[in-house]
Amino acid sequence: MFLKRVQLGLIHTAVAMTLVPINSTLNRVMIYELGLSKTLVTLLAIAPYLLAPVQVLIGSFSDRRPILGYRRTPLILLGLILCTLGVIVSPQVAVLIDENFALGLLAALLAFGAWGMGYNFSAVSYLSLASQLSGEKGRSRTVAVMFTMMILGIIGTGIALSWLVPTYSPEALERGFRIVAGSALTLGLLGLIRLEPRSSEIVIPTARAERYSVREMTATITANPVARIFFVYLLLLLAALLGQDVLLEPFGAQAFGMDLEQTSRFVSIMGTFTLLAFALAGALEGRVAKRIVAQTGNLTALAGFLTILVSGILGWSGIFYLGLVLLGFGTGLSTVANLSLMFDLTVPEQVGLYIGAWGFSNGLSRLTGLFLAGVVADLGTQLTGSALTGYLIVFGIEAAMIFSAALLLSRIDVGAFRRRAAELSLAEKAAMASD
Repeated sequence: MFLKRVQLGLIHTAVAMTLVPINSTLNRVMIYELGLSKTLVTLLAIAPYLLAPVQVLIGSFSDRRPILGYRRTPLILLGLILCTLGVIVSPQVAVLIDENFALGLLAALLAFGAWGMGYNFSAVSYLSLASQLSGEKGRSRTVAVMFTMMILGIIGTGIALSWLVPTYSPEALERGFRIVAGSALTLGLLGLIRLEPRSSEIVIPTARAERYSVREMTATITANPVARIFFVYLLLLLAALLGQDVLLEPFGAQAFGMDLEQTSRFVSIMGTFTLLAFALAGALEGRVAKRIVAQTGNLTALAGFLTILVSGILGWSGIFYLGLVLLGFGTGLSTVANLSLMFDLTVPEQVGLYIGAWGFSNGLSRLTGLFLAGVVADLGTQLTGSALTGYLIVFGIEAAMIFSAALLLSRIDVGAFRRRAAELSLAEKAAMASD
């Protein structure tokens, strides 16, 4: 099983690597170097997540419709190809927007849309496969391996981009992005080799799943009170944690005059402390309740946002770096605990459906967080006449969202979720029998 965990980690790393240049370096270049509106940049960044509802359909489809004998592998492969294509063309698209707005905007929607479809196809598929291959007792260990490898990949990608693109030029940006895309695709393909057993070797009950329409699949989630709370909890928490991606690098340039090489390393700094948090979360596995670990991570991330807010007000870069450390460490603790909790909030015969629903919440949270970041930052700038104030308003709102999520966490009970899921299952079976 260790080899399969490593292979799952390679796929997870590959997809994450394609996100780094788009969500970090490219956003900084478009906002600061090219002078594009933060609202426009974030609207492009959220375009992929408008496609997030497709994760529920993909998860359900892969549960019941194998392709060439495989349920997840073909969809993961398609996703990887689309992700890498999006990365390769995105630098050219950014320059085209600056030169020909209408044509560039159309090309950008296609490029970001390609990455988004790739992310949706691959993420729900490899997470479902991870859940099935690991079993209930091995899921936490699988999550730890996958996310440790992912963070190492993100750290490496951030450092590589800071070397490949120390200062902005279209040629350097394109070359750096091509190298990242090629590396990600190679890792993903290595991860797929003989990873998934053919569908005849892995049994997934499908009688109930085949009866679901889109509306009925949505009803399955909303009918369970704990699932509803968890959906909103993820939405608030991840909107805050992921929404800052688009603003941290241009904020560093705006508030402290940092160059592209310095801001490209933000993701590596945060990633290093996220990795340390993963190690701590692994050490606490079985000793401390998942909700306690998750809440500790949430509150540490909240402290990170507040520290970054103070750094902007005082203009002290040292405090800002402390904020990055706290945000990275808190995100790491929160991620491991909440993902393990997410796997607990599924039922075996509908793994794809539930993982798809949580993936939809993830995508919707990115959309919400990125939209908030761009639009509110621009509005704050216009109302106050200060670009720096616009950033600080967003960080303050994101801190409030994490605090609200922390309050919701106390209401999430895995036992209550399973009891309710069992009741719904019995009711469905009774309805089927009467038909």
